[in-house]
Amino acid sequence: MADFDLVVIGSGPAGEWGAVQASLAGKRVAVVEREPVLGGTAANTGTLPSKTLRETALHLSGFKARGLYSVDATLRHEATVSDFLFRERRVKQMERERIHKNLQRHGVTVFQGSGAFQDAHTVVVKRDGAEVAKLSAGTVLIATGSTPYRPPLYPFGDPRVHDSDEILDITTLPRTLVVVGGGVIGCEYACMFAALGIPVTLVEVKNDLLSFLDAEINQLLRDCMEALGVRLRLGQVVESAHVPESHEEPIRLKLSTGEVLEADQVLVASGRTSNTAGLGIEALGIKQGKRGQIEVGLAYQTAVPHIYAVGDVIGFPALASTSMEQARIAVEHAFGPGKRTLTPILPYGIYTIPEVSMAGDTEESLRSRSVPYVVGRATFDTNPRGQIIGERQGMLKLLFHRDDLKLLGVHVLGEQASELVHVGLTALLTGATAQLFVETCFNYPTLSEAYKAATYDALDQVRVSSA
Repeated sequence: MADFDLVVIGSGPAGEWGAVQASLAGKRVAVVEREPVLGGTAANTGTLPSKTLRETALHLSGFKARGLYSVDATLRHEATVSDFLFRERRVKQMERERIHKNLQRHGVTVFQGSGAFQDAHTVVVKRDGAEVAKLSAGTVLIATGSTPYRPPLYPFGDPRVHDSDEILDITTLPRTLVVVGGGVIGCEYACMFAALGIPVTLVEVKNDLLSFLDAEINQLLRDCMEALGVRLRLGQVVESAHVPESHEEPIRLKLSTGEVLEADQVLVASGRTSNTAGLGIEALGIKQGKRGQIEVGLAYQTAVPHIYAVGDVIGFPALASTSMEQARIAVEHAFGPGKRTLTPILPYGIYTIPEVSMAGDTEESLRSRSVPYVVGRATFDTNPRGQIIGERQGMLKLLFHRDDLKLLGVHVLGEQASELVHVGLTALLTGATAQLFVETCFNYPTLSEAYKAATYDALDQVRVSSA
């Protein structure tokens, strides 16, 4: 029996930074990881690998340079799966090493194996069915993440049918691909395979993609995806899936409209399930949702006060960035005053082609609350840096309160959107008005200058309407 102030189950972003936060507070900390490598989904099967593949697809396809330098750069047809996955595997390895060094530097003890509760203060670690450690814990942080949900309709044992984890283990690039599910993951993978010149069809049960986005940005993204070559089948359900044993025959998916899609491979992106099976939390009275999401309070406490849960295992928003903050807040609550809460304004980054990012209100949310607002827009094709890099589709959209010109929402589509949004995010968090962007001197030429251009566009509209 080893005694610890905090035992963390899971070593993804939430687990890593929760452990480090407790270590900085002088606590004895252990991390239990069931996989042979550290990092969880973010480092190994989700966030970093998928974003690396996106950059690889853009590079191998010559997407960013097409027609830009009077040369039509097109896909190198000799590119192999090894080419496609080379950088992704290197990035994963570097991140695993970083996490290991970070935990080691902060004196965190790592146990490799599956952790489960023997009782509310005891976590048993098993590897290959044998007990390797028994940990006594004053506080436990559950950060076990999630895995792709696998609808029973699809035979995932077939090497041509993938979930969003398995797609990283493909042995051949698909000749044609059907993506089932138009959420963030489905849209991202649809774009990156389409950029490689692979015919892609995306099927989504809802009548729209990513409905949480501002409607104007949403429509722009749809237009860009279709221009990239993604065929959209919205408001449709896959009713049957026929996967022949012979890989020379196509997979056939029958849709609710009667249309039959044929494809070489299928990616099913139908949401995720929390990794709670086998933890033994049911016996402790910890409540769970439909797909295993652990129910928590404001400080991420479960029904058992000294047991906390953070990250994907508790469900929405299930972002690496928010997971880290949730873990820090939970640890601060467990070992200190614990007054901090997660900021109500969060950035969202969607790594489609082009990128989309947002923070704050949308036009739709403002209208629903009858908030008077004015919109300022700046397109990247008229921005000097945008012209240099050939950014033809990008746009920055700012939403200001019509009366006091306080910034209410930031929406970016295009190159470096997930970076650019942080300028607006900071302004939102400080309650800034349009005057901030009027007075700020931005480097020239930069895409960030779009903030000034969009602000003047909004001010022009206010003057016209007031005249």
